[in-house]
Amino acid sequence: MEDEKIVDMYWERNEQAIAESRKKYGSYCRSVAHNILFDPEDEEECLNDTWLHAWNTIPPKKPALLSVFFGKITRNLAFDVYKKKHRDKRWQGEQPLILDELGECVSGKDDPEGEILADELKKTINEFLATLPEKNRYMFVLRYWYSESIRDIAKRFRKSENSITVTLSRIRGKLKEHLTKMGYMV
Repeated sequence: MEDEKIVDMYWERNEQAIAESRKKYGSYCRSVAHNILFDPEDEEECLNDTWLHAWNTIPPKKPALLSVFFGKITRNLAFDVYKKKHRDKRWQGEQPLILDELGECVSGKDDPEGEILADELKKTINEFLATLPEKNRYMFVLRYWYSESIRDIAKRFRKSENSITVTLSRIRGKLKEHLTKMGYMV
């Protein structure tokens, strides 16, 4: 079913919209949740919450890209579940490593202007990513948006894990330079 028709069903408050969303984007959203949680029960909970969140958000929103809309919801919900479950435990898996890697480029310090500056930072990072070769941009997004492991990215690109690690390190270095040039303290 076309995305436009699915969105129309949400606007009409037709519950079939959820079934169609699950049918078309369930596997995609599950993989997003899996890369963060690695727990089938938590992944299923995230998927159910994704459809509920979509139901409560459409209308008034009318997403242009339904896949991105669902992916973002799932990703945010999965990180919320992850943080909740690991608040008092030692972190395991890819998340601490990913956060450490990005910590080289972007400070996690909050300040009163944080909300306003977050949009500017997002725009600056997107502008930087647009300057990268498509393959490098794709690697970056797989690692830092979809939380894929270095091993999985290496398999996908048919390269060694070391090659992927070096490439991502160079991209982070360039990102850090770019952010510094744009006036961000990193």
